[in-house]
Amino acid sequence: MTSQPSAHGGQVLIKALAAQGVDRVFCVPGESYLAALDALHDADIDTIVARHEGGAAMMAEADGKLTGRPGVAFVTRGPGATNASSGVHVAFQDSTPMVLFIGQVASDQRDREAFQEVDYGAMFAPLAKWVATIDRVDRLPEYVSHAFHVAQSGRPGPVVLALPEDVLSSPCEAEVLPAANLPSGRADSRDVQSVIEALADAERPMVIVGGGGWSPAAARALGQFAERCQLPVGASFRCQDYLDNRHPHYVGDVGIGINPALAERIKEADVVLALGARLGEMTTSGYTLLTPPRSRQRLIHIHADANELGRVYRPDLAVTANAEVVVQQLAEQAEAPRQDRRDWLQAARADYDAWQIPEPTPGALRMETLISHLNEVLPDDAILTNGAGNYSAWLHRYYRYRHFRTQLAPTSGSMGYGLPAAVTAKLRYPQRDVICLAGDGCFQMVSQEFGTACQYGANIIVLISNNGMYGTIRMHQQRRYPQRPSATDLINPDFAALAQAYGGYGEVVYDDESIAPALDRARNAGRPAILELRVDRDALSPRLCLEKTP
Repeated sequence: MTSQPSAHGGQVLIKALAAQGVDRVFCVPGESYLAALDALHDADIDTIVARHEGGAAMMAEADGKLTGRPGVAFVTRGPGATNASSGVHVAFQDSTPMVLFIGQVASDQRDREAFQEVDYGAMFAPLAKWVATIDRVDRLPEYVSHAFHVAQSGRPGPVVLALPEDVLSSPCEAEVLPAANLPSGRADSRDVQSVIEALADAERPMVIVGGGGWSPAAARALGQFAERCQLPVGASFRCQDYLDNRHPHYVGDVGIGINPALAERIKEADVVLALGARLGEMTTSGYTLLTPPRSRQRLIHIHADANELGRVYRPDLAVTANAEVVVQQLAEQAEAPRQDRRDWLQAARADYDAWQIPEPTPGALRMETLISHLNEVLPDDAILTNGAGNYSAWLHRYYRYRHFRTQLAPTSGSMGYGLPAAVTAKLRYPQRDVICLAGDGCFQMVSQEFGTACQYGANIIVLISNNGMYGTIRMHQQRRYPQRPSATDLINPDFAALAQAYGGYGEVVYDDESIAPALDRARNAGRPAILELRVDRDALSPRLCLEKTP
């Protein structure tokens, strides 16, 4: 009687991922992790093959945002890992749970600068919460368990595990471990009461929400908390979907291109509650809305990572807790303010409503018209994605997000994020509208991932704002070196023809009147679509015109 061959490390690894609840991984295949690919062949886990490792990592990061569980990506060693680092950086700055697995040279070849060898501990140390190499096949379940605990605990973020190819292919009988058992993240009831009392005494309070680890339940609790305490709520950079923008207590986004009236109100506030937000450069307008190290406003800072509290600003009250949990505690214990703050609240909301009135920009096709139309026709649960570029300023200012996790955008400011994020969103929620907004430069950093959308039937719609240049850099050049453009012009392909070459739907849109019928055709195409929007080069942002383009 012959004995059954034992499992190899790759099979144990994939079983360990399944035990953690992983149902989808993103990858670009490589010979350095063939054993893991072999195990995925028989696993009940979807394997999405991207065209570039940066796209795969961003897809995994977006999946982590959408599900609240770590997104998972596999890439090969050397160039694969360096390509993927952009997605790891997004996950780190956006506080998104993610696990990146990297194939590595065989154990007996390490530290010889073998083919494509990289020291991942050194490379990813500033970009990830934890980086490790699994040197023993019997410890695979242990490392996976720890990775999923680290990625989700405290401030969520990315973990990187390197997999020597000989370890993955070795026989392994180790048993997998159950899913990560996470800490509650609750705040002490006395801390919650202290926050409530500080807000009750305030005359001009302001709440700024953001960070990772939120949920639909937390978003609902945020609205209840704001109502009971008469609190205006601003959303930190690219966290605009944490509170329904139609809610009377929502007063706008606290990020790039902030409403000047909202900026003044934050400066005038006597108490600022930062709920989950890091209070970084973007959210503080370059550390000017609150001046470090001690702000004029009384600062209450609630964050999951104790190391973040006092990092830039000395808070008057600091609470280490998960925002997703503590906002529900606050809603449960909320008390009416000791003085009527309705005038302060209503004025802040009126400022937001006034800011929503579009300012006309040059050209036959105007971005403000496009965003207004999206507001009118898209359902409440439509997901909008974007990367970085001036085109996103119209989206941030004029679009009204109505449901939690309908905004997928990188707080890290990474170009190219919108397209891979849209692919992920459509795969996760195939019945929902998924719209990607991109600039011509932003799109071309990842344009090949439109092929991924077509391969897997992810019927996204990509709206490309084509002005033939890197608009954000041109804007800064115009401010600092007027009429001296340098290295910002782009000669672009026919984006509609590119969509058709992949088997998708493509169309060029030239004016405002064509937006509605073109979007309707794209939504009904039954395949991934690109609408190329020919916008005027002079329309640099919602408030800045280039005027005469040399």
